[in-house]
Amino acid sequence: MPKDRSNTADSKQNRAAGPLFDKTLGQHILKNPLVVKSIVEKAALKSTDTVLEIGPGTGNVTMKILEEAKMTYVVEMDPRMAAELSKRVQGTQYQKKLNIVVGDFLKVDLPYFDVCISNTPYQISSALVFKLLRHRPLWRCSILMFQREFALRLVAKPGDALYCRLSANVQLLAKVDHIMKVGKNNFRPPPQVESSVVRMEPRYPPPPVDFDEWDGLLRILFVRKNKTVSASFKTASVLEMLEHNYKTVCSLNGQVDQI
Repeated sequence: MPKDRSNTADSKQNRAAGPLFDKTLGQHILKNPLVVKSIVEKAALKSTDTVLEIGPGTGNVTMKILEEAKMTYVVEMDPRMAAELSKRVQGTQYQKKLNIVVGDFLKVDLPYFDVCISNTPYQISSALVFKLLRHRPLWRCSILMFQREFALRLVAKPGDALYCRLSANVQLLAKVDHIMKVGKNNFRPPPQVESSVVRMEPRYPPPPVDFDEWDGLLRILFVRKNKTVSASFKTASVLEMLEHNYKTVCSLNGQVDQI
């Protein structure tokens, strides 16, 4: 029986490419060395820095970070990728500078770090941003790769078509700049969407705002962008919620409900 040559070719290509990629984890390895170099340069690393990298994959960006920083922590969800990275530094001068954490970034406890660099699955983009912004002590900057549209929402200004609750929330807590576009062909395997890199610097000191209350207000304001503000506050569900919150505050502070 003749062999399926196409399957044989695919098998050889996969072996040459290294570990098989898990599509459910959204794995796309950044392969262009010029883009890797540019991302690390944008971080302006110091020799005294501790760096957190999220989603290192096989370590193309990690190796450049190790050349510049004092210590690097990487969080990788796929044990196979973590093993590949461990092999890559084994027996080198960088082995003692690298700490690999195998696990879900959204669930692990983060170490102290000065700078964060990330090329992570785009499905956790929003959760990743807010976990970083709530981390204490505050870090100096983050260089983050996102799907192009998500990145543009992060930097959108009031009046822009893409300005949304995400834009307002993130810009309350940080300064965000779009620093470069990254095309599909710079990844292996190529993703379905274009990508962008942003630089994020937390505002210091943080604004004296209860973030949960602020976000609750924005949920009301952005639920229907074409509504006026007054109309948003007249819906039955919003009025019911405001009344409930008011009564709760009165009760907690020993005040008489005036409604």
